[in-house]
Amino acid sequence: MSDDKTRLIEAARAAALHAHAPYSRFAVGAALLMADGSVVTGANFENASYGLSLCAETVAVATASAQGRLREIVAVGVIGGAMDSDGRATGAVPVSPCGRCRQVLNEAAQMGGRDLPVHCGAAEGNAVRSYRLSELLPDAFGPADLGID
Repeated sequence: MSDDKTRLIEAARAAALHAHAPYSRFAVGAALLMADGSVVTGANFENASYGLSLCAETVAVATASAQGRLREIVAVGVIGGAMDSDGRATGAVPVSPCGRCRQVLNEAAQMGGRDLPVHCGAAEGNAVRSYRLSELLPDAFGPADLGID
């Protein structure tokens, strides 16, 4: 794996340790590589009112936005898996962002003028699938469609 890809997957694994997933028992971690080389992370946060739950990618993007850095995202890493008794994500199959998260990532990507690489890793092992965001969300709707750059 490339250095950035490895770094993002490891940061996503570390973030998944902080997942609050008492209902699904599925921990997800996300990591965003910023233009300056720093990494912003997020973990999924579930709520008893299921519809109010937040995905890891959305938490990470919201954190970057709260820091005034939404346009600085240059790559994404995400992992996920069923939680074991210690709260760690398990599994050897890469997971990818859900449709809602693909749209949230697209907002940041369009604002930053980038087609983000998205590295989807397994909770355990070395399995990683890499895509361009435009492959995961073709013909995406975003700020440009509203005349906003």
